[in-house]
Amino acid sequence: MEPERPNYGAIMVHLKKPYWVFLILLFTFVAVLTFQISTKDILPFQFFGVTGSRKTSVTSGSDPVPDPGSCAGLLGEFPERKHVMSIKEFGGVGDGKTSNTAAFWKAIVHMQRLSNKGGGQLNVPKGKWLTGSFNLTSNFTLFLEDGAVILGSQDPKEWPVVEPLPSYGRGRERLGGRHISLIHGDGLTNVVITGQNGTIDGQGGMWWDLWQNRRLTHTRGHLVELMNSHNILISNLTFRNSPFWTIHPIYCSNVVIKGMTILAPLNAPNTDGIDPDSSTNVCIEDCYIESGDDLVAVKSGWDQYGIRVARPSSNIIVRRISGTTPTCSGVGIGSEMSGGISNVIIEDMNIWNSAAGVRIKTDKGRGGYIANITIKNITMERVKIPIMFSRGANDHPDYGWDPKAIPKIKGIFISNIMSLNSTKAPILAGIKGGSFEGLCFKNVTLLGLAPTAAWHCEFVSGCTNAVFPLPCPQLQNNGSSACCI
Repeated sequence: MEPERPNYGAIMVHLKKPYWVFLILLFTFVAVLTFQISTKDILPFQFFGVTGSRKTSVTSGSDPVPDPGSCAGLLGEFPERKHVMSIKEFGGVGDGKTSNTAAFWKAIVHMQRLSNKGGGQLNVPKGKWLTGSFNLTSNFTLFLEDGAVILGSQDPKEWPVVEPLPSYGRGRERLGGRHISLIHGDGLTNVVITGQNGTIDGQGGMWWDLWQNRRLTHTRGHLVELMNSHNILISNLTFRNSPFWTIHPIYCSNVVIKGMTILAPLNAPNTDGIDPDSSTNVCIEDCYIESGDDLVAVKSGWDQYGIRVARPSSNIIVRRISGTTPTCSGVGIGSEMSGGISNVIIEDMNIWNSAAGVRIKTDKGRGGYIANITIKNITMERVKIPIMFSRGANDHPDYGWDPKAIPKIKGIFISNIMSLNSTKAPILAGIKGGSFEGLCFKNVTLLGLAPTAAWHCEFVSGCTNAVFPLPCPQLQNNGSSACCI
């Protein structure tokens, strides 16, 4: 038997009786793109075996040949887990009321002893398993069976305060330390978090209230954070109601996040979906995300701390993501990018009812660089600003930031963009004295704008080809050519 697939439901783009001219334009554009984005076509990441299975495969479907349209082969195939146990064997009670913090810690300590003896898998059966934060171990699989729900404790003491991240220098929201994530790991290798579309629910409402009422003492915890780790796979689950960012790999390499459903109320503050941070060789694909912040945001540290640690994010692929965020962007780069971000491909996304589609966020004091970014094949509907470069948030960790640390932006290639019913033309705000160059926009069509809507550009340079409406003068240097090759 195969594990059940997540039921994303069909996410269809509904258009209101367009005129025949509009239809011709739209269908011609779609034919040129030759791609189609619908969550009907988004298949979850699949594993061989069911509950109790020891073998974790990163091949797709039942065919042993990896899907050529997937980057999941980055990880190859994990060794067989030779020891499979249930949380019940460690005293776990799935009634939604009994605390299982001690049971999860006991289980992980046991699994840690098996790390070099064939590895372990902890199965979480159907039920509601209330717990505080717990750490994972290496050569380990956390497997949520069909109907299994892990619930985050409502006691802040069960989310201990830990040291701030070196590339941030302090908690992201408050000075000093930060609450640890619900599921955490540091210095691990060969870790899998997966299942039969089970759920991890952070029950973040308590944390959102603390933030909004200004009663938060320390920065909120993530739902899942893995640090300094290698060969990580997160797939085939539903994550809900994270207190803060949902999935946060930091200082990691070889990370695959696939076939996930990530949900938070659309007004839940800072509930980013997936934030790869100072990490390399990351694949994010085939996910559906509803969030109160960016669906996906690539980061690499904050101002002088990120510059000092100098851990860039590079070699990242984000593809086949669908979702909505009314306050932020479908995909963001930054604003914490001080360690540098390069070699990123973002493709085949469907974004609707959002504040922005694609956004690059920088500021004075960030330093660092953003280079060689390819963004292509994106459809948007009712996205307020489809493409945005923003600056000047005046958001710094402390008074030690250097106003002369200006980020360098070069080689941003944006192509095959269709936006319907946007309210504003693109805003590209560079920084005076900075280097925002080599911007390429090709086959970009923005429909539904007011006739007076115009691109707004400052301190940027580049070129365009087949862009409607007409771009700003800073992007008309060579008409159709050089930087877009």
